[in-house]
Amino acid sequence: MKTIGLLGGMSWESTTLYYQLINQGVRQALGGLHSAKIVLYSVDFHEIEQRQHAGDWAGTALMLTDAARRLEAAGADLLLICTNTMHKVAPAVEAATAMPLLHIADATARRLQADGIRRVGLLGTRFTMEQDFYKGRLEQDFGLEVLVPEAAAREQVHRIIYQELCLGETRAASRAQYLDIIGQLKQCGAEAVILGCTEITLLIQQSHTSLPLYDTTAIHAQAAVTAALAG
Repeated sequence: MKTIGLLGGMSWESTTLYYQLINQGVRQALGGLHSAKIVLYSVDFHEIEQRQHAGDWAGTALMLTDAARRLEAAGADLLLICTNTMHKVAPAVEAATAMPLLHIADATARRLQADGIRRVGLLGTRFTMEQDFYKGRLEQDFGLEVLVPEAAAREQVHRIIYQELCLGETRAASRAQYLDIIGQLKQCGAEAVILGCTEITLLIQQSHTSLPLYDTTAIHAQAAVTAALAG
C-alpha cells in the first residue's frame, strides 16, 4: 500500500471528510482492521484565504509547494490537494516534488464521462466557477460543456462557502438557496451538477435533489484509495 499525502486544512472541515472516506475505502477494499497509510499537512486556512481574495496566487503557491515538499520528506508516495480552488496552483505544486498529483478535476471528469454526462453544472467558489484553471480543464481536456450560475447566484454560492461552510455552519436557508440554483442549472440543460467545493457536501446531499450530484470530495478520496492500492 502506498502512503497518501494529504495537503489539507482548506478548510479542515472538509479535510476531516477526506481522512474518513479514504480510511473507509481502504477498509472496504481490504477488510479486517486495514486502514490507509496517510501523511497529512494541514495549513492555516486564514493565511490562504487572505491571499486568495487579494489575488496573491503566487504567495499561495509558495505555501503549498513548501507543504508538498514536507509531505514528500515525510514519506508520502502520492499527493492530493484537498480543495478544488487551490488546484489553481496545482502545476506549481506538482512540479515541486517527484510525487504524482491526483487532480480533483480529472478524477471528477472521468467519473462524468463514465456515466455518459456531457453537459454539467458547476458550483464552487467564485474562483473555481469563473476562472479557467478548473472549468477550462473540464472543457478542453475532457470535452465537457460546463454551465455556471449567473453572477448574483455565484456570489451567493461563494459567500455561503466562506462565511458558513468553512466555519462548520449548515443552514436550512442556505440549502434552499443552493437547491434553487441547482434547479436553475437544470433548467439551462445541466444533466448533473458538480459539487466543486469540498465543503458543499456538508450542506447538499443527493437526497435533496433528483438531479445527479457529483461530490468531488468523495470522488477524489476514492481516486486516492485506488491509487494507493494499485499494484
